[in-house]
Amino acid sequence: MGNTDPVNFILIHPTIKIIMKKNILASSMVTIIAFLFFNFTNHESVRFPEFRHQKIDTGGWEQLYNGKDLKGWKHVGPGRMVIDDGLIRTDSGMGLEYYAGRKFGNCTIRVVFRMKNFNDNSGVFIRIPIEPKEPWMPVYYAYEVQIDNHPETSNEDEYHISGTLYSLTKPMAKPGKPGPEWNTMEITLDGPRTIVTLNGVKVTDYTEGQPTPERKFDFEPYRGIRPNQGYIGLQNESGHSVVYFKEISVKPLMKAGKS
Repeated sequence: MGNTDPVNFILIHPTIKIIMKKNILASSMVTIIAFLFFNFTNHESVRFPEFRHQKIDTGGWEQLYNGKDLKGWKHVGPGRMVIDDGLIRTDSGMGLEYYAGRKFGNCTIRVVFRMKNFNDNSGVFIRIPIEPKEPWMPVYYAYEVQIDNHPETSNEDEYHISGTLYSLTKPMAKPGKPGPEWNTMEITLDGPRTIVTLNGVKVTDYTEGQPTPERKFDFEPYRGIRPNQGYIGLQNESGHSVVYFKEISVKPLMKAGKS
């Protein structure tokens, strides 16, 4: 090679140029792959910081029934709740299965249920003031959102139909579906206000202190103000009624000014 300047030789020799290009390309590819692997496995991006803390949108609903057992729930009174092919099924009574984890207020409770027969009896209890030790305290001192499409079968009137606060509110509509069709009930607790929709139709809109009819039966709730927060529960009414539940979930109300 004689006296050729090594720097000039590297810059001009085509073979060395090709080798250098290949090494630079390989090094760049390794760097890119490492960058992508680090960022995607850590769910963050340096270039796109808006994705750093992105969470999967579940609609904001918290499932209180896990679809396989009654973990987090407790039963009081006769009868029981059983798991039947992934559904909660009432079995005899009269008892109450309540969620023992905490009290609920300022939220919407969604309950998806169906009756086994054309008509069966159950209920969703809300605003239970203290943790129940037996099933009748919630009947008298909480609210039962009724599940019963034909209260006249029990010599009761429309104040006892599905979606009402049992014996307290007159239904704005009667959209309950007979068994074995599925029904979706949403109960909104907004401070002292209780709103119940059944299959997308409003049945109840009641605020504490509004007038209610007098008690007609000794098994009806006592009149009076209920707390803004309370335990929730499901009723297994009797051995004559069978009701299935496949979802019990809650979603907090959005604060004013939030969307």
